[in-house]
Amino acid sequence: MGRIFISAAHGGKEIRGTDPGSIAGGTTEAKEMILLRDLIVSELRARNFEVLAVPDELSAQQTILWINSRARQKDVAIEIHADAASTVSVRGASVFYITNNDERRSHAELLLVGLLRRVPQLANRGVKPDSTSSLGRLVFCRQTAIPSLLMQVGFLSNPDDRTLLQTRRRDFAVGIADGLVSWSRTVDPSSPAAADSTYPTITININGQLYPEKGILINGNAYIPIDLADRLQIDLSKAPSVTRVTYRRIVYVKAIELQNFHVSISWDSANRTLNLRSIVQIPVSQIDKIMLHGYTSEVQLQLFLRNNNENAIVQFPDLPKLYREEAATEGVNHDIAFCQMCIETGFLRFDDDIKSEQNNFAGLGTIGGGPKTASFESARIGVRAHIQHLKAYASLEPLVQEMEDPRFRFVTRGIAPSIDQLSGRWSADLEYGNKIMAMLKRLYESAGLL
Repeated sequence: MGRIFISAAHGGKEIRGTDPGSIAGGTTEAKEMILLRDLIVSELRARNFEVLAVPDELSAQQTILWINSRARQKDVAIEIHADAASTVSVRGASVFYITNNDERRSHAELLLVGLLRRVPQLANRGVKPDSTSSLGRLVFCRQTAIPSLLMQVGFLSNPDDRTLLQTRRRDFAVGIADGLVSWSRTVDPSSPAAADSTYPTITININGQLYPEKGILINGNAYIPIDLADRLQIDLSKAPSVTRVTYRRIVYVKAIELQNFHVSISWDSANRTLNLRSIVQIPVSQIDKIMLHGYTSEVQLQLFLRNNNENAIVQFPDLPKLYREEAATEGVNHDIAFCQMCIETGFLRFDDDIKSEQNNFAGLGTIGGGPKTASFESARIGVRAHIQHLKAYASLEPLVQEMEDPRFRFVTRGIAPSIDQLSGRWSADLEYGNKIMAMLKRLYESAGLL
C-alpha cells in the first residue's frame, strides 16, 4: 500500500513572513489545520498506514518540493484548508481536483464522502475542478508529482462550521482518514516501479487537427511530447516549474500546466483524446489591458452568466448589453469589467453587504467611507459608475459621460492600466488581479476564444 502525505495549509514562511491563512473567530487557519492534521496522522498510523506530515515551517512552494523529493509511485497527497468568506452565511466542505482529470474527481468524491459521513452537519459544497477556484488553478494539485487533492473542511468565517471544527475535531479527523484510506486503496498496489511502468497512450488534437504523435496518461494526468510546446509557440526553457517526465527516451510535459500559457485544454473521455487550442483571436500581450475593446458578444456574456447562475439573467436581463455599451463609450474593455462584476457580486448573487436593488456591481463605496456601500438608481447607472471607476484607474483621459462614480476624483488617475495593478488598490487582496484574470480565462474558454 502506498504512503499518504498530509500538508496543513498555511503556517509556513512566505515572502511577507509567517502566513496564518484565514483569520476569524479568534483563531487562524494555520492553527486549526495543524491540530486537525495531527489527529488525522494519529488515526491513519493506528490503522497501520505510513503517513508523512509536511513540516509546518515550509512555504507553499517548499511544501510541494518536499513532497516531490520523497514521493514514490502509489503514494497520494492531501492539503487541508479552512476557507473564509466575506459573508458569514457561506459554509460547507469541498474538495478540489486537477481540472479534466476524471480519475482524480472520483478520488475527491471518496474523500468528501468520508468526511460528510462522520460530520453530516457540514454542508456539502461538492467536488470541484481547480479551474473554478478563485485563482483559476491550484499549484498543490498541479505541481505535486503524485495524485493530490486540496480539501476545504469548512469556513472559519461561519460560526457553525467553526464550532463544528473546534468541538468535533476528532470526527473530522476520522472522516478524512476514512476518505484517505478509500482513496489510497484505489491505487493499484501491484504497480511496477516507475522506471518499468507502461503508460496508456492518448490521442492529441491541436486546434482541430490530429497530431501524429501520442500522449500518455500518468496517474490520470495527460502528458504530451515537449515538441508540441514549440507548435503552440510556448518557450518552456524559461518555465522550470512545468512538470516534465522522460518516458522511452521522449520528454513529456503535464498538459494541464500549459493553461498558464493561454492554452485551452479539454478531455474527450469517450475517444481518449486531449484537445488543445491556442489563442488565435486575442493578442496575449493585450489580454490584461483595461483600456481596450472587449472580444465577447452579448450572447456569449449571457451564456456565461446563466451557466454560473441560472437566475442572474432573469433579474438583470440587459446587463451584458449595458456593460458592452457603457464600456465602449469610455473605451474600457467590457470583458474585464464584466468578469470583475462576476467576482464582486458572486455572479449576481450579491451578499449581506450589497443588495441587488442597489445596482452596485463593483463594490463601490460612498464618499466618506460610510457603513453602507453606494446605491444607484438603475442598472445602467450602476454599470456606468463601475466603468468610470475602472477608467479612473487605467487612463488619464476625461470621462465621456456625466460622472456617476462617487469616488472617481479620489483615484490617482492612470495608476493601474492592467488587471494585476488593481491588486491592493481596488481590493486589499493582493491576489485580486489574478482572480480577475482567472475569471477572464473562464469567460474566453466558455466563448471558444481560448
